[in-house]
Order: sequence, then C-alpha cells, then structure tokens
Amino acid sequence: DPSDEYRGFRPHDNLKKTVPAVVSAEPEGVLICGDLARLLGQPADYAQAKTLLEPLTSNAPLGLLLGNHDNRKSFLEAFGPAQQGVQKVQGRHVVVIESGPVRLVLLDSLLETNVTPGLLGKAQRTWLQTFLAKADSRPTLIFVHHTLDDNDGSLTDVDRLFAIVRGHRQVKAIVYGHSHRYAFDKLDDGLHLINLPAVGYNFNDGEPVGWVDSRLSAEGGDFTLHAFAGNRERDGKTVSVSWRNGRP
Repeated sequence: DPSDEYRGFRPHDNLKKTVPAVVSAEPEGVLICGDLARLLGQPADYAQAKTLLEPLTSNAPLGLLLGNHDNRKSFLEAFGPAQQGVQKVQGRHVVVIESGPVRLVLLDSLLETNVTPGLLGKAQRTWLQTFLAKADSRPTLIFVHHTLDDNDGSLTDVDRLFAIVRGHRQVKAIVYGHSHRYAFDKLDDGLHLINLPAVGYNFNDGEPVGWVDSRLSAEGGDFTLHAFAGNRERDGKTVSVSWRNGRP
C-alpha cells in the first residue's frame, strides 16, 4: 500500500528510492533478507514488490528470503520461477548461490505468516548439516531472516543452528534481519553475526533506515551502510571483518 505509514516512514516510498541507489552501485547481485511484504504476504503485495524491484532484476541476480510477514505460497507464485539455486527441502524455500570466492546459503525461517518467532525445522537443519558436510572449503555465509538470540520473537532453534555451523568452519558468518537494527557481533569461535538494517522503517530512533553494500572476498568482507533515514550517523561508514580460519 503506497500510503501505508509506520513511525513516520512509508515503506513503499523507501523501497522506491532505494532501488535506483542500488542499481547505480552496479552490484553483482542483490539480496533481501526477508519481509518483502508489510504484514500478511498477500498476492497483491508481491505484485507491487515485483514491479518496484524490476530495475534490480533486469541488472543483477536477486536473492530473496522469507520473513515472518511473508506468505510462502504467494511468494513462490510471484518469485519462485525466477529464483536460481533452489534446493530440495520439504516445505521450505532454500537457495544456494555460488558467487566468486564465496558461497551464500539462503535459509527459510518462516514459521507462520504474521507470527513473530521463526523456525528452521528438522528437515531444513538436516539438509544444512548434510550440505555443509559435503561442501568444499569455500567461505560460506548463511542468511536467515530471524534474530539469533533467545528472545520470544527470535529463531526458536538457533542453538541447533549454531551447533551445526560450529562443526563446519567454512561457515564464516550468519547474516540476518528481523530486528530492524544494524549491528555486528561475533561468537567465541570467530563466527560473525551480522544484523542488517531495514529499508522500510526502524523500531527506535537510534537505528538507521537503509541498505548495505557488501564486498565479499575469500579473506573477509567490507560492509558499507547507506542510510537515507532514521539515525544517519553511520551513513557511508564501512565495517571490515576477517573470516575465521579453515576447518576444525
């Protein structure tokens, strides 16, 4: 809904102004970390999103994750045929993207539309364990929508996700959204946790509204914030991280 407003922000207008900025950066690929829809993931939401995102999809591959405001059936009807690298995981939309020196694994944490907590579930965790055991040592980043703490609205099986990736040191970072925050953290084993900001709106005045330019290599990543609203103190600033070493 172009007129929808929350906390003084209009998500439709924000996406509309973000797309040309991203296109002008000439990315090799673009990734949206969940919540394409505002609330209920209705078919009209994805029709509108598809129109707004078209300038991106005509210039670069687009990877899309499902968030708690998405509807898997409606999303797949709109975007499924265009998604490359889809994996066979029962009831989930999982994508693997091989991009130069890194591998991106896009997981599906949607439990139920417009219900806050997320869940990977046994089938997806089993797939991830098997996939990583067979994968080579290429630096791998895992993307998921939900936050990675023990709050009631976070990823409910996050401990089992951490247990899987601890044994596979080619996994260098988990990137997520959901909280509408921009933050960097690291576990004691060197695994990076990167919380992307939201394009639509923030939940508090201290957080930026915008997008992140990520430049990834075999050694690490440089993450530059482009904040056009909210707290813009970190706009244009780059955070550089180095990946943890090798396999156990």
